[in-house]
Amino acid sequence: MKNIFIRLMCATIVAMLALAATSTGPGTRITISIVVGLPSFVLMIVSRRQLGEAFAVTPKAKALVTTGLYSRIQHPMYLFLDLFLLCIIVAMNSPTLIVAWAVLVIVQAIQSRREEKILSTAFGAQYDAYKDRTWI
Repeated sequence: MKNIFIRLMCATIVAMLALAATSTGPGTRITISIVVGLPSFVLMIVSRRQLGEAFAVTPKAKALVTTGLYSRIQHPMYLFLDLFLLCIIVAMNSPTLIVAWAVLVIVQAIQSRREEKILSTAFGAQYDAYKDRTWI
């Protein structure tokens, strides 16, 4: 329950920032998009590389990755993808796309719960300890 609340709060804060950014001038929107989007894109790639062989399109318990970005964030690929996409929406000045983005966030939340169930079944107490020490 803690993780769901934190995720919803993060999504709400990010959406509010996006709405604020889309109401500013084009220079400010582009600056916000670059300052947040570029690092988000890089961190998304880093998180994918850190998964290595554990990566799967459909949820599978190949390995429990607990190092790098995964040492503090349970789903960094989702987080940084969402931030990157939000930056594109801000740059495009398209508040209506925020609705599509929100749907994507909900789909990812459902997918992450599936992944968590599979990992919990496969790794038991080791996964529970991992969840307890991560922020999101």
